[in-house]
Amino acid sequence: MQAAIRGSKSGDWSVDADGVVTAGGLVLEDGEYTLETVAGSEDADSATGMLPGGGFVVLDTAVTPELAAEGLARDLVRAVQQARRALDLDVSDRITLTISGSAAVQDAARHHEALIAGETLATTFTVVDHAGGADHVETVTVGEDHEAVIAVSRVVASSGQDPRRR
Repeated sequence: MQAAIRGSKSGDWSVDADGVVTAGGLVLEDGEYTLETVAGSEDADSATGMLPGGGFVVLDTAVTPELAAEGLARDLVRAVQQARRALDLDVSDRITLTISGSAAVQDAARHHEALIAGETLATTFTVVDHAGGADHVETVTVGEDHEAVIAVSRVVASSGQDPRRR
């Protein structure tokens, strides 16, 4: 039986035209196995992929509002990192960051403030209706079709302190 178990786990199993199930080179009798067919939902919120060793994987591809907001936040991080490169900032330079955009962009930025500020080294993070007045201001598209404005400035050390050592 161990050979059949190893065979089923490794993909070494088959069902012939007569319905006979073989796993690991052993013919299995009724009651020794269960074959299940899993189908995706009718609303196209799933994807099915065949595995090379046999079997398949069904993925739930529904995008919840929470996932959409996280995606917008991660796109904002990407855009800010590109702005940091455009400013030729050192990887450890701290920044002030202001974000504006649609209600969805603002909600995502506020909800994922810690992620965005942490990933971009923002010591000050603000979400406003209209961003501007920074070293670098850029309008970007995030998500599939949301416009956002990011305003990035390097934090300048005061009184001899290096802002990178906070």
